[in-house]
Amino acid sequence: MAKQILVFTPDGTGIKNYLYSNVFKNTEAQISLFHNFDADTLAQISSEIVLHNDYEIPRYQEGVKEKFLRELIHTVRIRENAKRENNPTIFAFRKKKHKGWKLKLFFALVNARAAFVKGEKSIQKLERKYDKMLTQNPFYHRITELLKKVQPDVLFCTHQREIKAATVFKAARDLGIKTVTVIYSWDNIPKARLALRADAYLLWSEYMKEEMKRFYPDIHEDQLIVTGTPQFEFYKDPDNIIPKADFYERYGLDPSKKIICFSGDDVKTSPYDPYYLRDLAKGLTEAGMDDACQIVFRRCPVDVSGRYDWVLKEYPNLIVDMPPLWNFNSAVWTAIYPQYEDVKLLVSLAYYGDLVINVGSTMAFDFGMFQKPCIYINYDHKKDPNWSVNTIYNYQHFRSMPSKKAVYWWNEREAIAAVVQQALEEPSTTIADWFEVVVNHGETASENIKKALR
Repeated sequence: MAKQILVFTPDGTGIKNYLYSNVFKNTEAQISLFHNFDADTLAQISSEIVLHNDYEIPRYQEGVKEKFLRELIHTVRIRENAKRENNPTIFAFRKKKHKGWKLKLFFALVNARAAFVKGEKSIQKLERKYDKMLTQNPFYHRITELLKKVQPDVLFCTHQREIKAATVFKAARDLGIKTVTVIYSWDNIPKARLALRADAYLLWSEYMKEEMKRFYPDIHEDQLIVTGTPQFEFYKDPDNIIPKADFYERYGLDPSKKIICFSGDDVKTSPYDPYYLRDLAKGLTEAGMDDACQIVFRRCPVDVSGRYDWVLKEYPNLIVDMPPLWNFNSAVWTAIYPQYEDVKLLVSLAYYGDLVINVGSTMAFDFGMFQKPCIYINYDHKKDPNWSVNTIYNYQHFRSMPSKKAVYWWNEREAIAAVVQQALEEPSTTIADWFEVVVNHGETASENIKKALR
């Protein structure tokens, strides 16, 4: 009898990395979705994988006591993680500004209570209390009844941070259903946002496994399975490369010029991105390199703001806007998802592009799949007490970089032409060595995940 796998995919990146990849293709298992997607999203997913069924998740409302405990655990873990790793930048992942007096009072009480919680044993005590409290929410009972009806063999979630997933996984575990989750991204573990508890955790690498052991010592090592992540397998499929003539014609690219990709971050990660883009365009123009180079701008998929518009208007003949092909309905967050064509667009951009520039993005790995260099922006556009590239590059996940030579560094505004010239003339970096630390099993992750789910 075919195994039934119930897949909980809370966000668009999960759709791309797990439902568009080979994880659930050519499988004997029956795949059903556990979701809050709209009809258009379901139709897009169904065009890529065979769905046995889909089940809508009931409405969830987090109780005040649940939220207090969850935020208390997060606050204490952030503090303990920063102390353990001797890395104060971990505190940057603790939200400090809150709107409205109620939220300000709420988090003031959380912080006051956190001052009295010390050590891993105390955290685990809070975790057990939180786990028990989840069963008091009416949502737990509705999920329990639904899972009894569906009777899956495995419940699989593509994002360990999803808040409602904690209750869903609690209900599943209480019913004896095997629960499996993945760690969403390479920087997630130190952030202390492991909302759910599972029977198994699928990890990108041995490096990530060691992080899990340090930051969550209560999770048994047998539960930590290194599978790799499937998002980089797209680059190994030639069918994902758009024919050159079509790609260049679609975006009005000049085949005689080098392609420099500027990849944007979200506004919180890099609020000065538009200014960096302008510095790049201005620097290339002043150096006369605009005759030999063209800038392709790819924004963060969920950044639909107009914050770059003024730069694009200033350099219309140098900067080519290449928006991600995502469906975006700002009124319904579950309607934010990538079209499969965006996978091909990104793979093709990395294939035809000559280098990528950004503030500390994993796009370095995407371009590295085709041995293309990355330039990390490493200067502050202006003095800002709330943001600095120095904070960014001291984040815990950058300690995985075996050598600063993994990328090129743009350290001064005036140096951009020289750095670009060097990267184009000497594209060899050690990005592959860094990738091997962060991602293991780069070509077999889908099969490894299938095996783990079996």
